[in-house]
Formats: sequence, structure tokens, C-alpha cells
Amino acid sequence: MNRVVFLVLFLFLASCARKDFVVEEIQFSFGKNNAQPNLVSDGDNLTLSWISSEEEEDKEAILFYSQYEDNKWKEPISIASGSDWFVNWADFPANAISEDLLLTSYLKKSDSGTYTYDVLLNLETLSGKKIKENFLLHTDGVKAEHGFVSMVPSYKKGFYVTWLDGRNTVVNSKEAHHKAMTIRFAEITSTGKIINETELDATTCDCCQTSIAKTTEGPIVVYRNRSEGEVRDIFITRYKDGIWEKPRPVHNDGWVINGCPVNGPKVVVNSTNTAVAWFTAAEGKPKVNVSFSKSDGIDFKSPIQLNDFNALGRVDVAFLNSSEVLVSYMELDDDATYLKIKKVSIDGKVSEAKTIAVIDEGRNSGVPQLEIMKGNVFLAWTHSVDGKNQLKSVKFNSDSFY
Repeated sequence: MNRVVFLVLFLFLASCARKDFVVEEIQFSFGKNNAQPNLVSDGDNLTLSWISSEEEEDKEAILFYSQYEDNKWKEPISIASGSDWFVNWADFPANAISEDLLLTSYLKKSDSGTYTYDVLLNLETLSGKKIKENFLLHTDGVKAEHGFVSMVPSYKKGFYVTWLDGRNTVVNSKEAHHKAMTIRFAEITSTGKIINETELDATTCDCCQTSIAKTTEGPIVVYRNRSEGEVRDIFITRYKDGIWEKPRPVHNDGWVINGCPVNGPKVVVNSTNTAVAWFTAAEGKPKVNVSFSKSDGIDFKSPIQLNDFNALGRVDVAFLNSSEVLVSYMELDDDATYLKIKKVSIDGKVSEAKTIAVIDEGRNSGVPQLEIMKGNVFLAWTHSVDGKNQLKSVKFNSDSFY
């Protein structure tokens, strides 16, 4: 066969094998005011948690979760409810799956201060059997801010959990000023026992989302640090050989900012590589970056910038295969704000952006969520319908992203 003819035939067959990039909406019609989604997959299960509430004060808030089965969301299961919760677009409930167990979190007011609240946990099976209900994550007993929880399954049918903790921000008789927020870690056993609570860093940014993942060496935690000079770059700490290593920067962006940007990082791990995506506005230049590590997070390659226009951040990232990730993020141009996604390989190759949706640039959209399961890519976020918040969830085939 002529080489030119063969090449044309090969390209034709290859193009036919590709699937069209079609974003399919997954119907979500549970309740009238839903927000704060958290989308989680363990490879076999896909779970969505969220809060349903009324905007008026003293109205009950309800934490729900649903599993994705047969191309739809199952009827939601109520986990907890209360009229004394702290409900916030950026500090949303976390959930994680460990074998047949589901761990979830929510925030409950502990005093009259605006940011005085605790983290409460619920542990149950995926079928809804309660194991331990409404128990405190932290043991300090201080009426202060506790939140921005992230969690993953541990190696022992339990969970690794990290959170921002304000116990040191409360002035006591020995201190004349407030100290900084800290980041802490604990393990939750399969019976709901809290063990190995540890402070990871004594000075962190006040209200950026945290992120945790599990490597072959142990858990790693990624978060926004805060230096004495108000440099707020992304740091990582790893658990290895029975101890937590000293935190160090993923990259020295040098972003100096006097207030928290409320824009945290995301870390993901597969069997060989680690990827961290984050937002920075160092030198007044908003960017969405992603960086890879081939050494379980010991060192990272130079960051790869993803945004083409003005970045807003609110990133998420998931491994597509052993050497490529998908990164979701928000950016805006002169016309609108968009939820976009790009494919990035560890060797630095970046795809063109795919636009998932036009999205609200304010708090109403929350922090969009990204997961990949069984060849499909799932995203969830909050949008407004007739003046009420509602969840939006979509999917597309991962083979269509090229």
C-alpha cells in the first residue's frame, strides 16, 4: 500500500476512534436551595455531598449525600441537620470513602462570634448504617475557628483528615496578641476513634482550602502558608518513617498579600507521580499553575501556567492516567467568567482549554469539583436558579479530551 494512502487511512481510523467532546448534564432536582458540593471518587464509587438550607437566619441546614449509579444520582440520604451551623461557600463539608465506610464533616457554631465554630464528623456505611454520629474532630475545647477540612481514606479502613485550626488565635492571659491559624492532622479509625492528632504548621493562611492525599510513603498535606512578611505560597508536608517532615514550598511564588485570598490548592497522587494545582497572584499577575513530582512530593518541577485570560483560580485536579492530569479552574475575559478544563502531561504538554460552562464569578458558584471514574470525567458546582442556589453536575467521556 502506498505510504501516503496508508497514512491517510491511519489518521482517518484514528479520528473515527475518538469520541466527540460532549458535556452531558446529570439531572439534579433535590430540594430548592442546595450549595457547597463536594465530589469524591474512590475509583469504584462516586459520592456527592452538599448542604440544603434556607438563606434566612435560624433556618435548618441539612447535610445530604448521594451516590452516582446507573447514570444518575440516587435519592439523597440525610446525614445531619441543625439550625446552629456555619454555612459558607468556601468552607464546605468534606466527605471520603474507605471501603464501605463514608466519613463526612460539617461546621457547627460554638459561640456567638462570626467565625467561632467546630468541625463535627459523621461515620456510616455507604448503605446508610450509622456508626458514630456528630462527634468533634478536634479536642482543644477552645471557642475559635475550625474548618477547611479535607480527608482521604487511610491504609487501615479509616481516614486521614486535615483542617485549619484557630485554637491559638484566641487571646489568653499569657498572650497580648492573637497568634496565627494552624494546620492540623488526625486519623479516624473505622469505629470513629480519633488518634494521632498533630500540628503540622503553626502559621498558615486563615481561610484557604486544604488538600490531602495518600502516597506509597504515607499521607501528604498541601495548603497555603503564611510567613512573617505575609508571603502566602503553597506548602507541602509529608509523613514518612513515623514523623511529619518540615513543611516546604511547592514553589516560591513570592505572593505577598495582607489578607487571605480564600483560594486553596489541590493535590492528587497516583502510583508514580504527584500533582499540585494552585492559584497565585504574585507580582499582580493572577495565574493557575500545576506542578508535578516524581518523588512522592520531595521535589517538584517548575510550575506550568494554565490560564489564558484572567485567572480566578478555585482549582481542582485529577489523574487521567499515570502521566497526565485534568485541571479545572475559573477564568474570565471581557465577556464572561468560565469554568474551564485542560489536560497536562508530566513532560509539560498542555492541551487547549475546554469550556465546561459560563459560571458566576462570585461566591454563588462555590468551589467547582472534579473527579474521574471509570472513563468518565465528572464536575459539580453551584449556580443560581430563580434566585435560589442549585447544584449543577455534568460528565463527559475522558477519551474525548485530546
